[in-house]
Amino acid sequence: MTVRTFLVGLGWSGQEIWLPRLLAHDGYDVVAAADPDPGRRAAFTAATGRPAFADTRAFDTGQADLAVVAVPNHAHAPVARDLLLRGLATFVEKPVCLSAGEAELLADAERRGGAPLLAGSAFRHRADVAELARLVPALGRIRNVDVSWIRARGVPQAKGWFTNRSQAGGGVLFDLGWHLLDVLDAVVGPLTFDQVAAVTTDDHVNEAGWTAAWRHDPPAPGVTADVEDTVRAFLVAEGGLSVGLRASWASHSATHDATTIRVEGTAGTATLCCTFGFSPHRVPRPGITHVRAGEVSEIPVPPEPVGAEYDRQLATLGTLASAPSSRGRAIEGAHRIVRAIEAIYAAAATSLVPAGPAEFKAGER
Repeated sequence: MTVRTFLVGLGWSGQEIWLPRLLAHDGYDVVAAADPDPGRRAAFTAATGRPAFADTRAFDTGQADLAVVAVPNHAHAPVARDLLLRGLATFVEKPVCLSAGEAELLADAERRGGAPLLAGSAFRHRADVAELARLVPALGRIRNVDVSWIRARGVPQAKGWFTNRSQAGGGVLFDLGWHLLDVLDAVVGPLTFDQVAAVTTDDHVNEAGWTAAWRHDPPAPGVTADVEDTVRAFLVAEGGLSVGLRASWASHSATHDATTIRVEGTAGTATLCCTFGFSPHRVPRPGITHVRAGEVSEIPVPPEPVGAEYDRQLATLGTLASAPSSRGRAIEGAHRIVRAIEAIYAAAATSLVPAGPAEFKAGER
């Protein structure tokens, strides 16, 4: 069965990630698209021969089996809610929503419309992440997980919507952090956090030299980014499992953009080092190190083409869109993630302590 697909959003994600893959896959037929930009609509129609609309409400949802929503963050929940209420299975790029309140509205729309919401966090579909998850039962009782994604020069979209809080919801925490929290869920299972300590910083987000080298978005003169470029958090879940999270768009790393997931249990540890995303500054090859009673084992992980996780996700998306059992799953996960993000931001807002007379300065003893 061919999945008739309505693509919503023809920006970077829509054009670079989803449209080429949908067009190349025999199981999907892109029947229409939507985007407010007339140039993008014209280019889509010229390339595919299919209509493109300025507003999703102009499209008859009866002509599609699935919507793929790849619009700026602030539009994710409103667009998805409208499509769900109209009975169309809807796949939403991360972040699925920007607040717990939006998550509840999406859950209500899914119930009322009868079609499932599907979540677009691709990195849980990586082969190396699946291999790490396979090792977790051998680690005993899990005590701590550290997740990090550190870029050297990786501030996105030179002062575009990605670094505007009203449109993105936040900075690196909503961008890279959402992925890390979703992968955490995939590796060790769903967690609810009782205690959170966090700090966010914005040292480099307004400096042009820290912009992602693999993106070529034009700068917006006079626009000041108002989001964080780095977040550090320590979270404690029910039962005492602790999680360290660090995400950064900009750091003093000179070589690689690296993603690390370290799972520590009573019977050993397993650490995955790789690079999530599309950055060309990649760790040479992914690898997992397993340590048990002082013995170190290197677990080989075959390298995959960049973006293979999106192909793997697409391979199952059509089935999920038509399965009644899909309803409720994605929104539950999104609700957990956005509650954790809200808690991290709240903790960061209350953890700032003014420097007093005894402030330590580098070089002093």
